[in-house]
Amino acid sequence: MDILLKRILEAPGIPGYESEIAKVISDELKKSCAEVEIDNLGNVIAKKGKGKKRIMLAAHMDEIGLMLKHISKEGFLYFIKLGGIDDRILPAQRVIVKARGGDCIGIIGTKPPHLQKDEERKKPLKYEDMFIDIGCTSKEEAERKVEVGDVVIFEPNSGILNGKFYYGKAIDNRVGCFALIKIMEKLKVDAEVYAVATTQEEVGLKGARTSAFKIDPDYAIAIDTNVAGDTPQITERESSLKLGQGVAITIIEASGRGLIVNEKIKNILVDTAKSNNIKYQIDVIDGGMTDGAIIHMNREGVPSGVLTVPTRYIHSPTGVFHIDDLDAAVELAVKAVENLAK
Repeated sequence: MDILLKRILEAPGIPGYESEIAKVISDELKKSCAEVEIDNLGNVIAKKGKGKKRIMLAAHMDEIGLMLKHISKEGFLYFIKLGGIDDRILPAQRVIVKARGGDCIGIIGTKPPHLQKDEERKKPLKYEDMFIDIGCTSKEEAERKVEVGDVVIFEPNSGILNGKFYYGKAIDNRVGCFALIKIMEKLKVDAEVYAVATTQEEVGLKGARTSAFKIDPDYAIAIDTNVAGDTPQITERESSLKLGQGVAITIIEASGRGLIVNEKIKNILVDTAKSNNIKYQIDVIDGGMTDGAIIHMNREGVPSGVLTVPTRYIHSPTGVFHIDDLDAAVELAVKAVENLAK
């Protein structure tokens, strides 16, 4: 597995606390870009090239996570969620509390089924009824290790599942960040190209809003992940995306509540993929949005497109993607930027 990809997948960075992953990304972008900065909101903004057109590439670097809300007298930690997390996946997950004094390992606990009444078993699990166990027996002991407001990530993991199937934490959207780095390494165009690793996408597309206002691009492409449909219990009508079948070109997000991809950009992406024999899939999204949803409404409007890497088990402690789809996203983005620059 690529060492840089592994570092990016495993680095911490929940919404508003992206400084560690931001440093990894900014250090890498400095190798290929003339200018790299971290702005007031924490976005990493890298610039490469000169020309009449300004083209913005965006991939969010924040991941879903938790934040400590309360410490009980027995030393258990209660939390809130940051980002869309299905409560059912939380019990027994190993987590890392990013405390000032150092990382603290914890396990999410809940009432065991052996002790539940019949009516309790029928009720859906709620995160409010869960807690994090860090092995302390009192509030005082726990407070020597952590404090209210500390951020919590899922235990870092990454690797090769089988062949070209990869797994890892924070695939949404660290694969997009990895793609940004590779795209900027390859690009040589007569245009100003901005690669932006955005903050706080999972809680409102916030970094994309401020960075797009600053850059004021002529065109934009958001690079993200999307729900793969090639697992049990998902019908093709819900998602026809399959791992290993290419980068997904999005046409519309959230049934139009998000980005309706500009017709010119849509045609450029599809035609570019066809003319360069890049494997691609078409995606129409009922729910969910990317940074493109906010970038395209910047100032007087920005023609924008979206490329995504199909991902299984999105918004969970471990996702799965196909490395060929990531490579296809990089290749298509490079060729599309070349065409946009013309």
